[in-house]
Amino acid sequence: MTATVKYDEVTVGQEIPAVEYGVRRLNLVMYAGASGDFNQIHWNERFARMVGLPDVIAHGMYTMAQAGRFVTDWAGDPGAVVDYGVRFSSMVVVPDDDQGATITVSGVIEEKLEDKQVVIGLTAKSADTRVLSKARAIVQLT
Repeated sequence: MTATVKYDEVTVGQEIPAVEYGVRRLNLVMYAGASGDFNQIHWNERFARMVGLPDVIAHGMYTMAQAGRFVTDWAGDPGAVVDYGVRFSSMVVVPDDDQGATITVSGVIEEKLEDKQVVIGLTAKSADTRVLSKARAIVQLT
C-alpha cells in the first residue's frame, strides 16, 4: 500500500478534521488481552479508586494507538508513518456506563519536509482535557 494523500495537495497549517473514538470498558479488556497489560487500574473500578484514581483509566498505549489510528486512516496506509511519538499528559477516565469515554483526535500539517514527508502535530483530548502532548507523526506521502 501507499499513502493516498498527495504531498502537493497539502499545505503547512492545513487542519485534519477531528475524529472521535469511543472507549468503553470492553475495549480496555480487549486491549489488555492483546497487549498483556492486565493492570487492575484498567478494568477494576474498586482497585482504581483504592489507589487514588477517579475511576478505571484507559491504557496510555491504547490512547496513543487511537492517535496513531487517526494518522494512518488519514494517510490511507499504516506503512506511511515514518516516525511517531507522544507524551502522556492526562488520563482517559472510562466510566462503567453505556457511553464510556471519548478520545477526540485532530491534526495540523506543521511542516513539509524533503522526500514528500510531512510533520503532523496531533491534539488528543478526552472530556475537554488534553491527554497527549508533544504528539507528532512524520508521514511519507505520494
